[in-house]
Amino acid sequence: MSSTRICETPDESTACANAGPAKNPNTPATIKPMPQPPDDQPMRPDPTPDGDPERIPNAHEIPATLREIVEHKRREVEERKSQISMTELEAMVAQAEPPRNFFRAVTRHPPGVHTSVIAEIKRRSPSAGLIRPEYEGDGFKPETIARQYLDAGASAISCLTDEKFFGGHLSFIERIKDAVPLPVLRKDFIIDPWQLWESRAHGADAVLLIAECLNESDLIDMLILAQQLQLTTLLEVHAMDNLLRVRPHVGFPHPGYALLGINNRDLESMTTDLNHTLRLVDMVEDRTILVSESGIKTPDDLARLRTHGVRIALVGEHLMRHEHPGTALKALLKPTIGPID
Repeated sequence: MSSTRICETPDESTACANAGPAKNPNTPATIKPMPQPPDDQPMRPDPTPDGDPERIPNAHEIPATLREIVEHKRREVEERKSQISMTELEAMVAQAEPPRNFFRAVTRHPPGVHTSVIAEIKRRSPSAGLIRPEYEGDGFKPETIARQYLDAGASAISCLTDEKFFGGHLSFIERIKDAVPLPVLRKDFIIDPWQLWESRAHGADAVLLIAECLNESDLIDMLILAQQLQLTTLLEVHAMDNLLRVRPHVGFPHPGYALLGINNRDLESMTTDLNHTLRLVDMVEDRTILVSESGIKTPDDLARLRTHGVRIALVGEHLMRHEHPGTALKALLKPTIGPID
């Protein structure tokens, strides 16, 4: 097994020093609240020049597949809320282990490692169906795949937890974290702050926030709460207008917690195009936090991204289609380890 440093918990020395009482009354005592701004400094950012901050993505702007998933997710969240109270979630969070630092794990590249890969664990997808026949039922063992990813050099792990469309489960996160020291991203459709508490309670170190699913007001609230819960956020966009809309909020209210992801998959056509990241990359000032997602299959793909300053990649289906996902990751990463000519 390769030697892998256990990730530290998020650095709170700046964000939480001398913090006053949290505005959120539900913040448990074990989670240090974020510092409050001066009276003349608004907690929420000013409206962006790119549009109304309260703008809700219109139904026609959301791809049909994503709209179907979100509509189901709303019903699912309401059902889950009826099964576990907020008080119970708070108690679970209060007793949970501190999160591993996902942000640091993927943005601080060890010597000789030039691309950080967030290796994904998923059983199925709406476009591909069941990815491999042996992933049916009890044949799917996320902890085994996680160990393979650890040995192959993954910097972090992404885990699908949506049950209906991706065959995931929240329990996968705990199984993975019991097996490996890598930080874990909960990849799901987060549309309600309640899900952030749920994510933290079940051991997630980071969460995915999809810009196409959230209006600006909800997005800002999510970013604030995620930091209070010490969760890294991967803020994902596909469309250029959504990149412009959310770009000012990456790193709000404090830097060191948020990553910006560009999804190369078009959810209308379900096709992937690595050039999508390259077309949008010049619109991102800080590329050290930029993650290219989907459509990455070869070492040359990683090299192309690096030439444009993108050194974090999320790779999923390409690895999961392989009989041994860790072997596929090792082949993807091997040419990127060592000195660059």
